[in-house]
Parts: sequence; structure tokens; C-alpha cells
Amino acid sequence: MRKIVYDVAVSLDHFISHEDGSVDGFLMEGEHAAEYVERLKGYDTVLMGRKTYEWGYDHGLVPGKRAYAHMDHYIFSKTLRFDEGAEVHVVDRDELAALERLRARDGTDIYLCGGGAFAGFLLDHGLVDRLVVKLNPILLGHGVRLFGGSTRKVALALLESKAYANGVALLTYDVKYGGAA
Repeated sequence: MRKIVYDVAVSLDHFISHEDGSVDGFLMEGEHAAEYVERLKGYDTVLMGRKTYEWGYDHGLVPGKRAYAHMDHYIFSKTLRFDEGAEVHVVDRDELAALERLRARDGTDIYLCGGGAFAGFLLDHGLVDRLVVKLNPILLGHGVRLFGGSTRKVALALLESKAYANGVALLTYDVKYGGAA
């Protein structure tokens, strides 16, 4: 079964963006960013919530098009609609069954792009298998939480850690549901 991997930048106080979705202050260049781009090449499927997908509009994404050309896109939203011929799939019902079907298909691990509320929904249902955190040397004070409003407690098993000269730390964890947290 394919793993769902939440590969995300986060501030030291656990926010993935400012409240308005902006990411000012996060380090976008450097060795950690180049390695992230390389990791993206290893995924063939991406999951996103509506807000994360629409965030791309301000960065040149055309509605209904793929944000990552080589990946199948599944956008989870009750309200988002596209015309026939869209390059992305909108999942607006039976979300858990759709996720289980995606996990059971052949392919690479699945990239969870975000956002926080959607990641929290997946965590609450035991569907985040791996967490890859690019811990940025910044405190936002408030913003979009890493797992939205989720309060689920889970144990994490550290698989790898790497520190970069610019202050970013890359931390990779397996998520251990049912373990001590």
C-alpha cells in the first residue's frame, strides 16, 4: 500500500503559513529547497485541499490545470468545480473511500501538499503515514497550523534529520498510530 507523505515547510512555532496563506519569511532558496524539488520528482500523485490549490492561482496556476506536471492531482473540496477537460480530479464526497482507492493503486508514495485543515482531517483518520518537515528558522506567532484544528495524539519515529547552513532543519518521521504520544 502506498504511503501518504506530508512534505511541508513549517515555522518553529508550527505554522505552515500566515493566516492569509502567505509564506513570507520562509526560506525558499538553498540546498533544502533544491532537495525538496528533487523529492517532488519521486511522487506521481498529489493531494490538496481547496485552499492550497487555489493558493496557486496567485502564483500563475490556471484553474483546472496541474500544479505539478508529472503528478495526478486530487483536490478535496465540497465547492470547487471545473469545466470538462480539467487536468485535476475534484473529490467532493466519499473522501475516505477515495483515499483508500488511491493508496491501493500501483505507484509511488503520495504527496500531501496541504493544507493544514486537510492534513488534520487525514491525521484524524490515520492516513498520514510519513511527515517530512522543513523546519524554518522563523516564528510566525499565528497562522495556519501544521495539522489545522486536529488534536489527535500520535507518536513519531524519527527516520532522518539534516541541518542546513541557512538554519533550516529537515526532519523525516514515520507516524505511529496507536503508539504512545
